Amino acid sequence: MVRRQNKLSKVLLSIVMILFAIYAAFPIVWMLICSFKQNDYIFAWPPKIIDESFSLKTYIRVLTDPVKLRFFLNSYIVSAAVVVLTLIIGIMAAYAFSRFDFPLKKAVNSVIVSVQAIPQICLLIPYMGIIVALQLFNTYWALILTYLVMTLPYCILMMTGYFNTLSKELDDSVRIDGGSRFRALWGVLVPISTPALVSVGLYTFMTAWNEYLFALVLTQTTNMRTIPIGINLLITEHNYDWSMMMSMSVLGSLPILILFLFFQKYFISGMSSGAIKG
Repeated sequence: MVRRQNKLSKVLLSIVMILFAIYAAFPIVWMLICSFKQNDYIFAWPPKIIDESFSLKTYIRVLTDPVKLRFFLNSYIVSAAVVVLTLIIGIMAAYAFSRFDFPLKKAVNSVIVSVQAIPQICLLIPYMGIIVALQLFNTYWALILTYLVMTLPYCILMMTGYFNTLSKELDDSVRIDGGSRFRALWGVLVPISTPALVSVGLYTFMTAWNEYLFALVLTQTTNMRTIPIGINLLITEHNYDWSMMMSMSVLGSLPILILFLFFQKYFISGMSSGAIKG
């Protein structure tokens, strides 16, 4: 009787998981199918997976349009810059929190944690005022500096937790050999912290790549827009270019998907290791 109940529960659990998987995958599959269709056929009834409009025309339109390519270029530039700066600054800050005791250490750490809890919409007007005052409006630096505030707290907390799991004897061995703390950090600790670095790097890249609100407010001209804004610009008062939106969404999702598939092992390991100690 107990075995039957266990089997039944496993079957029910499997069915529920399959249903949730279908529910989660359906929008992605629908986006991919619609990206190969023309607007007139997307909402045709009864729906067809492959019809006479099924082609690569929308992808060709995207990849041959300088304006659309500029959206991708802007996203790559901003995201790459945010990842590099976040890792450099975050690693050094995390090393300080992990290895040194200094005045107001707990207070500073609390401030870093609290920044993560503030809704981004509450910071929109202050950021706008600061960016305009610094004459950075409608520039790459407006987005880069803004995204740094979003990603640095997570990077510092994750890397601090990871560095806490590494023995301080590693630092001591470098100093005994005459090396500095700088060499201990970048020559020893950073090379063996690949899982945490990949985890933070992927999170940072996804945050900068997908961000919409600040990219909309802090940029003005078309040549400074990023992919999320570029997709939104396809919605006009009298027309919705669904096929173009879907194809740009697919192309915009590929970098994150590829990065996650290649670094999935490090990402999961880094997430778990960085959360062991705070």
